[in-house]
Amino acid sequence: MRAIRPLSRPPLLHVSVQESLKAYIADGQLQPGAPLPPEGDLAHQLGVSRNSVREAIKALESVGILETRRGIGVFVRGFSLDPLLDHLPYGLGRELKDVGDVLQIRCTLEFGLIELCVQTIGEDDLIALRRTLDAMRAKAERGEAFAEEDQAFHMLLFHCLGNPVLDRLIEIFWVAFHKASGFFRMTNPDPIATWRDHERIYEAVVARDAAEARVRLERHYEGIKRVLSGKA
Repeated sequence: MRAIRPLSRPPLLHVSVQESLKAYIADGQLQPGAPLPPEGDLAHQLGVSRNSVREAIKALESVGILETRRGIGVFVRGFSLDPLLDHLPYGLGRELKDVGDVLQIRCTLEFGLIELCVQTIGEDDLIALRRTLDAMRAKAERGEAFAEEDQAFHMLLFHCLGNPVLDRLIEIFWVAFHKASGFFRMTNPDPIATWRDHERIYEAVVARDAAEARVRLERHYEGIKRVLSGKA
């Protein structure tokens, strides 16, 4: 006998409402800041309950398409990667493979952009990097970890590129990286050695030597890669 094709499950009602609202925005070419009709009008036009409309609006808010202004209404939101980036750390697990995957992306970003950074960075950012390094050294000499200063160093290094998406990516990958597996406890890094790694990167950047800055940046990550590969 010929098999009967199984029925496909229809989408949830609030999902269908989401698609209708997205089509309404696209077809009407609504710009950021444009208001949507009141919730009751939307429910009437779509032939659904106000609760279904409310659920759909909340879902579209979570991905940055709509925004609700209390007491005023619902509006189209300007495009932003923030909702995606905000959720990224929570979508990553705590396994070593996840740590390695995050590290690979972070290294690719930094290695690829370090030459442009060396060409672009100005005195104000160099002064800020110097202050951050001094704070690192002070903590390292006391045998203390300096995760905040470490993050600040990498953020400041690429701040000169004026790319807010890159800034957020570096920030988010940092959060995800240090969320996974209690990473600092696992690797037990030497504070003095870590500070010196950053100091050498800084020296190459100050010298405007892009090739050397990349080499020193790569060396900075070699120890972590060895730990992840089990060769440390």
